[in-house]
Amino acid sequence: MTFADTPVLENSLVRLEPLSQEHHDDLCAATGSLPATAWYTTVPTPEQMAKEIERRLSLQFEGTMAPWAIVPVTTGRAVGMTTFMNLDQPNRRLEIGSTWMGPEAHGTGINPAAKLLLLTRAFDELGCIAVELRTHWHNHQSRAAIARLGAKQDGVLRNHQVWRDGTLRDTVVFSIIQHEWPAVRSGLEARIASHG
Repeated sequence: MTFADTPVLENSLVRLEPLSQEHHDDLCAATGSLPATAWYTTVPTPEQMAKEIERRLSLQFEGTMAPWAIVPVTTGRAVGMTTFMNLDQPNRRLEIGSTWMGPEAHGTGINPAAKLLLLTRAFDELGCIAVELRTHWHNHQSRAAIARLGAKQDGVLRNHQVWRDGTLRDTVVFSIIQHEWPAVRSGLEARIASHG
């Protein structure tokens, strides 16, 4: 078992399927319903979708990413993508990132349900000692969502990246460590139960 493997992961609300080009049309439809994307986020356009799927699959082939499609069990149609990235198997660490979902999935419990699946795999199956989540300093919605998971803010990497519009991205780094996982899991299970 490697950190780049992508088995199907499923619970009562969502199924994470190994990403493939078969998800292309559903993912294009999900992005088509997004409002004008904020400058501080990265969501592929329908025109970029095939290339983005291929990029993620190439990184998986290289052993540096594990990409999934996010599929609500009620519809069977992909509404977004998520990954394990920055895989560090020797040190039993990884990052959950490059996640986006169409607005029809927002507020439905799909995000916490997907995070529960990913964190269960990371901690219980892969034996991780820490899982990171990162976001743009200006993405307050994402920062709040990560904090609601129970992740703690580690710090801010200032001038971490040159963004596509030439601005400098400050990256906020959060993590969940092994001994925090049981409480995080209980919190996620309670949130998902409220949607059941």
